[in-house]
Amino acid sequence: MSTVVLILAAGLGTRMKSKLAKVLHHIAGRPLIRYVYEAALSLFPERIIVVVGHQAEDVKAYLNGIHNSSCSLEFALQSVQRGTADAVAAAKPLLVNYDGIVAVLSGDVPLLSPPTLNELKRTHMENAAAATILSTEVKDPTGYGRIIRNQDGSFCKIVEHRDATELELGIREINTGIYCFDSKILFELLDAVTPQNAQNELYLTDIPKLALATGRRVCLLKTPNSQEVLGINDRSDLVTADRILRMDKCHKLLLAGVTILNPETTYIDLDVTVGQDSYIYPGVRLEGKTIIGQDCTIGTGARLTNCILGNNVTVKDYSIICDSTLDDGVSVGPFAHIRMGAHLQSGAAIGNFVEVKKSSIGKNTKAMHLSYLGDATIGTGVNIGAGTITCNYDGKQKHRTIIGDGARIGSDTMLIAPVSVGKNAVTGAGSVVTRDIPESSLAYGVPAEVKKQL
Repeated sequence: MSTVVLILAAGLGTRMKSKLAKVLHHIAGRPLIRYVYEAALSLFPERIIVVVGHQAEDVKAYLNGIHNSSCSLEFALQSVQRGTADAVAAAKPLLVNYDGIVAVLSGDVPLLSPPTLNELKRTHMENAAAATILSTEVKDPTGYGRIIRNQDGSFCKIVEHRDATELELGIREINTGIYCFDSKILFELLDAVTPQNAQNELYLTDIPKLALATGRRVCLLKTPNSQEVLGINDRSDLVTADRILRMDKCHKLLLAGVTILNPETTYIDLDVTVGQDSYIYPGVRLEGKTIIGQDCTIGTGARLTNCILGNNVTVKDYSIICDSTLDDGVSVGPFAHIRMGAHLQSGAAIGNFVEVKKSSIGKNTKAMHLSYLGDATIGTGVNIGAGTITCNYDGKQKHRTIIGDGARIGSDTMLIAPVSVGKNAVTGAGSVVTRDIPESSLAYGVPAEVKKQL
């Protein structure tokens, strides 16, 4: 039977206390909506329809940017948020002639697993149900709608917390807000939903009650894992979900042969990959689409974002590396900053308090202390003395510095770009280089002058 997935993602999320739409808040490096979208794909739907509202264009832009499935991705606008049934009704014009299953997911329930979602669909189909509700049992059901069952265990009704009797408040089985519906019955009964609450909202929980009243079958699937149906209502929930995903990521890496000394203080985004026998110290953050090779060591407090590391790379304590590539055998840090497309070739060593920005550092080149290397192309086997600065900005635009293979740059050298230093050339300590230095020559002074050929 064909399936359409409807994702409800229109709310701002007032309890988040944020200007950002709730579904665009991140956990483990991804927006909430991405997790729900990927869970939806596991049903192999014909179509995914996302109901948008607050910051609709931003939500649409994000999902269009990641959508690469053969199923269609469509959007329905709920311009005024008047409840879950109203959100589903916003998608009704897109489904006028559709006859099949409508799976309704919440855009703020990011931990739902594909196996559970597929079991919900299977239960729905096997029972030829009008509606099938995913439920779970929680220790503290405060605020949730309670699932009321008949004596034989079948579905009776959903009672909202504020309407529950003392006996019903003791029930710990709750409605998760995740459903499968027969499409024809769903849209037929939507017209009968009326606002019967102080908020004057239309609730999707009325549909199962109406289905029973019209002689249709309503089924339940109870998942034993209440974590996976955690709804994100506030930032505390956001932190809880983030912790669950990150601990799971660390666990998978540990099983794959990566040593993580303290998973509780290690933050690894879900899109990060780490090679076998790599060693990660406490307090490390690995973010975005970072790729780390085998036998690497990532020191305490290091932060890597969208980086590519080869094998046998060492990143020492409290170094920051962003959007850069480090080839095999590179060493960085401690307290180094590598950024904006820097490329450190194999065997290069960048030491403490050195910043490399938008530069290529050649094989076996070393800059070990207190230097800034920006907009530079530096060759093989170069030694950069402490305090060296490529002065790349003239107040209007950036200029490049080029240093040839085997050059020796003395401590406290200022390289005023655009400028080049030839192969095997040497600058004296404290030099200010304003003109190109030929190959195999010595230059020093302020401004630096070529004194002799080497």
